[in-house]
Amino acid sequence: MLALSRKKNEALVINNDIEITILDIRGDQVKIGISAPKEVPIYRKEIYLQIQEVNKEALSTENLEALKDLF
Repeated sequence: MLALSRKKNEALVINNDIEITILDIRGDQVKIGISAPKEVPIYRKEIYLQIQEVNKEALSTENLEALKDLF
């Protein structure tokens, strides 16, 4: 993991087309802004993990058997 220090209104660039800017810092909260192409999905980590779990469940053999029974 790369750890960087940034101050309010400073930014960093990832892969030439994603920019992350520090918008505000209050206590232990940091507000960030992300500029990225529309085709780049951006999720909070907890939401991303939920999506991954749902995708795993959808691929389970029980669900595949249920789909086979439909056809």
